[in-house]
Amino acid sequence: MSLAAIRHWVFDMDGTLTVAVHDFAAIREALEIPVEHDILTHLAALPAAEAAAKHAWLLEHERDLAIASKAAEGAVALVRELAARGCRLAILTRNARELAHVTLQAIGLADCFPVEQILGRDEARPKPDPDGLLQIARAWQVAPQEMVMVGDYRFDLDCGRAAGTRTVLVNLPDNPWPQLADWHAADCRALQAMLG
Repeated sequence: MSLAAIRHWVFDMDGTLTVAVHDFAAIREALEIPVEHDILTHLAALPAAEAAAKHAWLLEHERDLAIASKAAEGAVALVRELAARGCRLAILTRNARELAHVTLQAIGLADCFPVEQILGRDEARPKPDPDGLLQIARAWQVAPQEMVMVGDYRFDLDCGRAAGTRTVLVNLPDNPWPQLADWHAADCRALQAMLG
């Protein structure tokens, strides 16, 4: 299947549709999370009260980042073209759904993604788990093979592979995971050009 033939697109958000601004090392330090641990996995393993307090801090930290979000190179034009072609669009993020909506408003794309098609860490198990992609496939009533997962990090690609979707890696000059990405584009502008 060619990229241009795909009608069902799922995007990661931070670092994919936006310029990456999360300082994960600083977040780990502020939340006292070991450097080698995944933040969300670590928080999920904490006692309930401690996890709730740290999730609240993370939400407020990320809210500030969401409000100040800037669109990644070519992201707005890519999404607008896909919407104009009648493609179905969704967001699968490890961020919170409410902040994903704030981010999409900040970059001018909130009208392209129905709220029910924005899945965050509270609506689906976080990537690389395929849960969110499988939920979207069921909602759209399509086979995962008819979808593409677009992201800027290995978790996005692992998620797509586990769900059975096609995968696109964007916003990295080189592809460090060629076995996981069906397509690679240096940025969203280059990805749009690949649509033909």
